[in-house]
Amino acid sequence: MSARILSSMRTLSPAALLYLGAVTLVGFAVDGGVYTVLFNLYLVRLGYGPELIGLINGAAQLTFAISALPAGALGERYGSRNMLVIGLILMLFGCGLLPLADILPEAIRMIWLVGNEIILYFGLALYYVNTAPFLIGVIAPGRRSQVFGIQSFLLAIAAFVGGLVGGFLPAVFANAIGQTLESPAPYRFPLIIAALAMLPALFAIRAAKGGYTPSESAPGDTTHLEAAPTLLVPSVIVSAIVMMGVVRFLQVSGLAATTSFFNVYLDRALLVPTDQIGTISAFSRLLSAPAALATPFLARRFGNYWTCIIATLATGIMILPIAFIGHWSAASLSMIGILSVSTIRYTSSLVYFLELVPPERRATVSGVTEMSAGLSFTVMAFAGGYIITFLGYQALFLLGALLTMGGAGIFWWYYRRFQRVASSAK
Repeated sequence: MSARILSSMRTLSPAALLYLGAVTLVGFAVDGGVYTVLFNLYLVRLGYGPELIGLINGAAQLTFAISALPAGALGERYGSRNMLVIGLILMLFGCGLLPLADILPEAIRMIWLVGNEIILYFGLALYYVNTAPFLIGVIAPGRRSQVFGIQSFLLAIAAFVGGLVGGFLPAVFANAIGQTLESPAPYRFPLIIAALAMLPALFAIRAAKGGYTPSESAPGDTTHLEAAPTLLVPSVIVSAIVMMGVVRFLQVSGLAATTSFFNVYLDRALLVPTDQIGTISAFSRLLSAPAALATPFLARRFGNYWTCIIATLATGIMILPIAFIGHWSAASLSMIGILSVSTIRYTSSLVYFLELVPPERRATVSGVTEMSAGLSFTVMAFAGGYIITFLGYQALFLLGALLTMGGAGIFWWYYRRFQRVASSAK
């Protein structure tokens, strides 16, 4: 597996390789790594319960959602690479300043946390909305599913390493400064370390210039994959983009419901130690990595459309163990499955959606889909804290499963209807 990945990566353009290096660092630090494992645990040590944790995370996700469309427009106007650079700068400052909350007066902690979460997630919006348009411009058309799969694989490996580091470091700092793991200070320093990982990522993106050459499409060519019918009529494009947003909102609901409160659930409901939470999160990411590499094969075998539908339905099924079995092993099994099939769903739907519209509309599509994902995480974070308080974790997890499965049904309906509309409009 590693040999095939290295062989594929050797034929990529320098810009694509630098981009993948930056993505790996972001995965280690923020997207599934150190920050993902420790931030909610840091909030718990500040004395916040599920409602306030949901409020803080909801404000962050709402920022991401309302920033996604402007981020796409800015990418179309000033270039995706420039927006990646600005996004990484904001992520560096936001992530670096957040964990200073425990040394500030209690009266301003909430303002500090929410303010820096807004900075961080505005940067994340600029970054993530423009990743797909940038990457799709520096890789040959026949290799897009393959390289997006490699990107997801690298993110999973980086998150695995970041999760292990995140779970291990608080105990190290607790011993060094003479405090217990129930105090916030041991979590502060690993979060600052995560922020510093943005610096080399920033330098890599700044150096990532240029595109691909025609010869790069030969290795692992996948031009025979099922292609989405490209929409050319403006009214059809608008309708299709709106539907993409609805589908994406529902697709990620189960992922949002579980990942937003996963570490809090383990920490407070199941009483799992911090280092074990980090290990569980890390290995969940690691064991989901092979799914990223399976995506091109599944796309060749079933097409991106059916691959997306099957993976979306599977996400809902994978939530059931964590919803019905109150044990860390069941929660771990669910998380491994959810992350695995969500990786497949993300890659297959992203390639399908981006190839459905003309190239000049790809940043808009990316902005709409990321906005919808952000809104889904916002709703699950805001509402999730109150659902947990009044109805319990099971109700939240089951709601996420039902919404996700609904997304698969709407996507099926969308394809059948809009393929006919697109064909008749040509």
